[in-house]
Amino acid sequence: MISTKALPSERVRVTFTLDRDDPPGATSVVGCFNGWTPGAHPLRPRSNGKRSTSVILPAGTSVSFRYLSESCGWCDDPAVTERDEHGNARITV
Repeated sequence: MISTKALPSERVRVTFTLDRDDPPGATSVVGCFNGWTPGAHPLRPRSNGKRSTSVILPAGTSVSFRYLSESCGWCDDPAVTERDEHGNARITV
């Protein structure tokens, strides 16, 4: 699940959320916003049984991303249907 929140100065907080154990093991979100660097934005456990991480982006930005899990490698967000030319999930904030 992805949620967004408008911030001052035409920025948007984008929060990436997955169930705590799906996929199992350490998982991070990687994409064009962090140079596709594994571990740059790890999903951290939350008290609601989920895990999440957030990034702040300029409003109107389109970004491509995937999740990288130690248990299954590259994973897609099932809620995102738009894809870029490489098959990565793509959202516009």
